[in-house]
Amino acid sequence: MKRINILATSIVLLSLSLNANAQIKLSDIFKKVTEKQGTTSTSATGTPSTFEIGQGIKEALQIGVSAGADRLSVKDGFLGNLAVKILMPPEAQKVEKTLRGIGLNKLCDNVIVSLNRAAEDAATEAKPIFISAIKQMTLTDATNILLGNNNAATEYFKRVTTSQLMEKFSPIVTTSLSKVNATKYYSDLTTQYNRLPLVKPVNTNLTEYVTQKAIDGLFVEVAKEELKIRGNLNSRSTTLLQKVFGYADKKKI
Repeated sequence: MKRINILATSIVLLSLSLNANAQIKLSDIFKKVTEKQGTTSTSATGTPSTFEIGQGIKEALQIGVSAGADRLSVKDGFLGNLAVKILMPPEAQKVEKTLRGIGLNKLCDNVIVSLNRAAEDAATEAKPIFISAIKQMTLTDATNILLGNNNAATEYFKRVTTSQLMEKFSPIVTTSLSKVNATKYYSDLTTQYNRLPLVKPVNTNLTEYVTQKAIDGLFVEVAKEELKIRGNLNSRSTTLLQKVFGYADKKKI
């Protein structure tokens, strides 16, 4: 009987000990979870470190340039966007007006559509160039962009990517102009015009013109994305972006 009592007492003590340990462990877990939640809820505030500024700017710009390039590289990305739609070259606008006046609207329309299709084709190559520029960005570049004007990032891209874009786009545009018959349509258009009496012959370097217009269009879209991330709180989709751009907002007040 005595042995039974001792055994029962030992079981009770062991049970109490296990329960106490379980409570301690659960308490520790609850404390850690609470602390983590507290950190998450407040991590979007305060002064970001230099590293966070660099990472935040790179994250924002990668999102922005990807969205901008993607919009332009699809069918009607240029043609359907009045802000970047490519029209006749300036020296050919008189040609267009004259030819439309004698009923050659279809020929003029074919030229404009094909110029935009060539730009849309070339725009597919823009994203890797922009991403490479972002990866090479220094912390000083990132800070200057964050605290700079609303177009600071766009100006940075113009400075460091324009020559690469020109070099990359030019052969693509040349191929695209031929593929979509832009070269033929434009040749037909200028030939028709140059046959008219008393007109000054028109000659345009289509590749150079469309390449420049395609790059200009990309920067227009990048600028839109930059304004969005700076001015629209809903566009700051991560805690890091909220912290970095929230800090910039306060510095500019």
